[in-house]
Amino acid sequence: MAHAPDDERDPHRLSRRDFVGAALAIGALTTVRGRVDLSSSALLPHRAAPAPISPFELEELTLADLRAGLQSGRFTSRSITEGYLARIEEVDPRLHSVIETNPDALAIADQLDEERASKGERSPMHGIPVLVKDNIATADRMMSTAGSLALQGVTPPRDAFVVKQLRDAGAVILGKANLSEWANFRSSHSSSGWSARGGQCRNPYALDRTPSGSSSGSAAATAANLCPVAVGTETDGSIVSPSAACSLVGIKPTVGLVSRNGIVPIAHSQDTAGPIGRTVSDAAILLSAMAGYDPHDPYTSAGRSHVVADYIARLDPDALRGARIGVPRPHYYGYSDATDELMQNAIDVMKTQGAVIVDPAPIATAGKFSEPEFQVLLYEFKTDLNLFLASLGPSSPVRSLGDLIAFNEKNTEREMPYFGQDLLLEAQKKGSLRDPEYTKALTACQTLSRAKGIDATMAKYKLDALVAPTHGPPWLIDLVNGDCANGGSSSLAAVSGYPSITVPAGYVFGLPVGISFIGRSWSEESLIRFAYAYEQASKLRHPPALAPTVNLSAH
Repeated sequence: MAHAPDDERDPHRLSRRDFVGAALAIGALTTVRGRVDLSSSALLPHRAAPAPISPFELEELTLADLRAGLQSGRFTSRSITEGYLARIEEVDPRLHSVIETNPDALAIADQLDEERASKGERSPMHGIPVLVKDNIATADRMMSTAGSLALQGVTPPRDAFVVKQLRDAGAVILGKANLSEWANFRSSHSSSGWSARGGQCRNPYALDRTPSGSSSGSAAATAANLCPVAVGTETDGSIVSPSAACSLVGIKPTVGLVSRNGIVPIAHSQDTAGPIGRTVSDAAILLSAMAGYDPHDPYTSAGRSHVVADYIARLDPDALRGARIGVPRPHYYGYSDATDELMQNAIDVMKTQGAVIVDPAPIATAGKFSEPEFQVLLYEFKTDLNLFLASLGPSSPVRSLGDLIAFNEKNTEREMPYFGQDLLLEAQKKGSLRDPEYTKALTACQTLSRAKGIDATMAKYKLDALVAPTHGPPWLIDLVNGDCANGGSSSLAAVSGYPSITVPAGYVFGLPVGISFIGRSWSEESLIRFAYAYEQASKLRHPPALAPTVNLSAH
């Protein structure tokens, strides 16, 4: 759930974590569901023009559109589910965004159609298909592997709490999305979006570019209309970065608003699940269905009084009027001229909407929590993953981090054909969460990112939100050297555990760039309102064309 566009970290050691994302390969991998083709021909550039994609009745339909169609009888849950399954079958061989589809999806859709007819709808999500990331447990006939062959065939003991929430809301779990294996916390030289089970996920805006990670499949599939919405997870950037790279809306909630129970962990102090959609409204509807108190995740105790039953009820295109928006230029701007130009355009839009722009509004501690964050992740990953793997029971071939390392070494050709597992090895060397090194690092992270970071800046300048580029344009996939991160802002909200939401801000040579709205803890409702007002005033998103590469003559 880490990602890595943010330049908070040492670029030589941390640039591959799940913080920023992935890259598309000059010749991307081809897969047959669950099996990676590592032959040399699979790595050659695409030369022939791909076959045109069939017209799709559900193209770019919002959740409101689908709900209206269900209520009017134009659609059934079965017809919608069939439509997305057919779309996956046709389009996903180019993207590798879906690891597997749910063999029971149509039967579930039929049941929900019968229930709608006899009892009415459960929620706005009733009968709506949703893809979930493959590190989120589903106790059904699908696997939940974090993209690793080590967990192939293992059945989780129960649904993740988030999946239970979605099922209770009447959603159809459509399938499992590809991801950066182990949420990109395996190697410091990885290509985000690559997993041994799913191969290299690609960006639908240019198939040789990264979809970013680690929720790469969730984002790529949503952007390409293989599903209406999807669930991602984040430790640092893994919701907002792929969402930005695929011209989507992604919400990284305050840690504790959404339960992590049943999700393969990296670090309990930063991990969260969150929604990915094509519009702010869609992401907000999905967040309403996901959030809630879970007695098995103690962090949700603090969040139970902050859950909003309907995040779209107070959406207002005029919400930016009078809002004080801060621009933390030092450290979070300046790494890409083209990105800065888009950000200035976005700031100008907010000004026309009546926002009060405070520029600059510097974060005094920006760039100072990279090393303590890395130490926290190493310690918590070892502890949390050991607990998770032990909970899977005797059917799992790996019951500890040590077992996982040994599995990868035994299966090097399949699991480590391009990059290794140095982050797993570093984590294995760490002690317990009682070690002074860990407690010192955790205190530093929370102090520098919260009290002396976001809280201090927002109090000093009397701000309602901060805005910064989520990261620059997505880079080329490089399976040899790994990701090439180009700056970003994800660590600010990730390390603090505070919320952020990314919205499309425009394109550079057709490559998407997003803008992040960041705020204090539990400020999701305000950030969603600001993001919605900006989205409605700018309306920049357009669907992808699955182009083989970037058209450098069109700028």
